[in-house]
Amino acid sequence: MTRFTAALLSFAFLPATALFAQEVADTIYSGGPILTMDDATPRAEAVAVKDGTIIAVGSADDVLAHKGETTELFDLDGRAMIPGFVDSHGHVVMGGLQALSANLLAPPDGEVVDISTLQDTLRTWVRDNQATVDSANLIVGFGYDQSQLAELRHPTKEDLDAVSSDVPIIIVHQSGHFGAANSAALAAADVTRTTPTPPGGVIRLGEDGAPNGVLEENAFFLVLGKLLGGIGEEGFKDFARAGAKLWASYGYTTAQEGRATPQVAQIAQAVGAEGDLPVEVVVYPDVLVDRDFILANQSGDYVNGVRIGGAKLTIDGSPQGFTALRDRPYYDPVGDYPPGYAGYAAASHEQVIDAIDWAFQNSIQILTHSNGEGASDMLLAAIAAAEDKHGLADRRPVLIHGQFLREDQVAEAKRLNVFPSLFPMHTFYWGDWHRDRTVGPINAENISPTGWLLERGMMFGTHHDAPVAFPDSMRVLSATVTRRTRSGDILGPHHRVDVMTALKAMTLWPAFQHFEEDKKGSLEVGKQADFVLLSQDPTAIDPETLASLKVMVTIKKDVVIHEAGDGVKKTDLLAPMGHHALDVAVAALGGAPLVKQSR
Repeated sequence: MTRFTAALLSFAFLPATALFAQEVADTIYSGGPILTMDDATPRAEAVAVKDGTIIAVGSADDVLAHKGETTELFDLDGRAMIPGFVDSHGHVVMGGLQALSANLLAPPDGEVVDISTLQDTLRTWVRDNQATVDSANLIVGFGYDQSQLAELRHPTKEDLDAVSSDVPIIIVHQSGHFGAANSAALAAADVTRTTPTPPGGVIRLGEDGAPNGVLEENAFFLVLGKLLGGIGEEGFKDFARAGAKLWASYGYTTAQEGRATPQVAQIAQAVGAEGDLPVEVVVYPDVLVDRDFILANQSGDYVNGVRIGGAKLTIDGSPQGFTALRDRPYYDPVGDYPPGYAGYAAASHEQVIDAIDWAFQNSIQILTHSNGEGASDMLLAAIAAAEDKHGLADRRPVLIHGQFLREDQVAEAKRLNVFPSLFPMHTFYWGDWHRDRTVGPINAENISPTGWLLERGMMFGTHHDAPVAFPDSMRVLSATVTRRTRSGDILGPHHRVDVMTALKAMTLWPAFQHFEEDKKGSLEVGKQADFVLLSQDPTAIDPETLASLKVMVTIKKDVVIHEAGDGVKKTDLLAPMGHHALDVAVAALGGAPLVKQSR
């Protein structure tokens, strides 16, 4: 007889007064390892939920006191249950672009290894999506990375013209900070040899002095915006729906749109109002676009699963693309760069000072994209000045990425109560590139310096920045713990962290980042019933195999929003089962009904 069965039998003989003294649960989860992220009780045998909120966590004996005639028992079937992942930084609305475009990623996430396979992938996508191409008059590819192409260069307009010279083609670099366009796309966006270079961007030119199709930073964003403008509101709604579904498939129950225009924010709100967001979404509009919109809409409360959490500032660009602003020259950049090249800023010093000052004055949480040391110097100086001017308060400013943080900058971030949201997946995707090209073998050891944060007792978040990478939670976990590169090298073993710490950086700590630690991030009484079921206990396997773990089920407020494999087993051993919202949700998502076992 198992302990769980014994507990059920003993429950049958509880005195009536004990039954009336307990809240009756809608669902009780048990039957597998449960990791709570609560240091007081890090593991549990069962969790009880009522009205989407946790009402009990602990031993099977204690939790089963909440079993009533209508309670359903959810059998974990040996799978590990942890809190739902909270997105520390990503772009869920624009992530739908990745889900709905040609996959130009390198292995293991795609098959593109050179210009030829990139072209073939685009041709295949066009053949399989001809109706979409005809309707939009646009071909979109996402995720190419010149550092992973055999040619070690960006595709040019001539490369893309070979796929189509008539239909505009725009392909997005994996960093999201570059792109390449064919001749038709350049013409559609009115980019010519006389087009002025926008501040914070570059239109690359060929030997003939005409644009060669490669666009950097703000130049790329302007062209992409023009080309996607024809998609319309319904098209962007499809992006949001696809992005939210993609996030849920990787175990995220709270997603982030980490740099939005007011229009993108309104798209998320509209999709939420239509009931099409399985996850909750926190939106951060660009502080350099429309501050009045942020002031009028910022809230700590979700409406139809969406809230405006604050503002976003972007100071520099992509470290792997050599556009992040460093405090020293790049180590050995590939391309036509002048001696001493150290990247450039996407925002001026005056803009950074003004944006941070405005956020502090108006008690607006601000998230700042800062990759290079030079960008982080600008950010930390602006925060110090704003704090001196406006005084201490619980504002929780966030430093996003911080790939090349110096140790003194980490110490200053702690002093200023800055929350770091780091990108350890860089150690896997671009660790070798950083070692060989961007910062060199010595400084590459300290990219995404989680060890320095832990030494100072700092909380931090880890993110995927999707659509820069897939929102692959297990890849985030693996990279944070192992720091393995694509080649198998280990970058900075002193920055490795244990599995539980890495999980907190994906659950409890980013919940704090979002001012939601009272209701998300751990399995505690009073918090939302947001759960992820993994194929195995991540603390009980070889850390080198973490990336192979599977997200089996994602649950939002006691409702299944994603399931993989053979379906979910829910077992009621004592009473006939009634209809449950979980079945409705799965059916709505096109899944098979949940499997309910008999006694």
